[in-house]
Amino acid sequence: MGKLAQLAAVKTARVEAFVYIPPAAAFGAGRILVKPNLGYAAPPPAVVSLPVLAAVLRGLRRAAPAARIVIIEGVCSDRPLLEIAEKHGLHTIMDENTLVGDAETLTMQEYPNRLPQPVKYASMTAPAYLADFDCVISVGAFKRTLLHGQPLISAALKNLYGLFPRQVYRGRSPHARGQLHVPSVPEVLKDIYFCIGQHIDGAVVDLTAKYVSPDERPDRVREVAVPVGQVVWGDDLLAVDETACRVAGEPVPDYIGQIRRLQQTLS
Repeated sequence: MGKLAQLAAVKTARVEAFVYIPPAAAFGAGRILVKPNLGYAAPPPAVVSLPVLAAVLRGLRRAAPAARIVIIEGVCSDRPLLEIAEKHGLHTIMDENTLVGDAETLTMQEYPNRLPQPVKYASMTAPAYLADFDCVISVGAFKRTLLHGQPLISAALKNLYGLFPRQVYRGRSPHARGQLHVPSVPEVLKDIYFCIGQHIDGAVVDLTAKYVSPDERPDRVREVAVPVGQVVWGDDLLAVDETACRVAGEPVPDYIGQIRRLQQTLS
């Protein structure tokens, strides 16, 4: 699929008019996995907003009335996921057939890197649910932080960091995944995409507001929330993130084009 076709498949809507149409894999699915950016105790836009996540869950439920929906996240905090989820009111938008779980407590498996020359990892450890479930959705908040003086965009692809166990990928801090920042996040994202990207069926980026930080911290909500009032979604991680950057008025990161070109060499 070419770049223009990918972008054409991406949808945008005002937050108040957002009705989620999920990917084909969700329709009639028995098990659906939702990975929202909810790993911080700070309010939106450090995490996804509850109205956008609720709209995603409603869309999935319409597509698969009998599905078991599991919401998983791996936190970047010394607080447990269930405490953070309760703080955000996640229970108020869950029905009786929706569960929430800490990604790091799930059964893990190795996902081989499809790149002939991986950046860092020949394989990566992540929950087996990614391969086992019928449909997997990434729901990301939109953030622009500074890492080593360079802008870093976090959206649906970077949201996947929360799937990787800190026990395996921790650095100096036990609460973070420091190894996934070396040699750089844009470079490691290539390995992540080619290890687990093929298991992600849909992506949503919450642009109710964008988070613009003067430093590397993605959870210190000071005067960083810039209203945008949009939601971007579609079936392709790269196309959704690219469109989200344009809607947010931010430059498209180089790694998106680099990953797309690598993808074309494998097809």
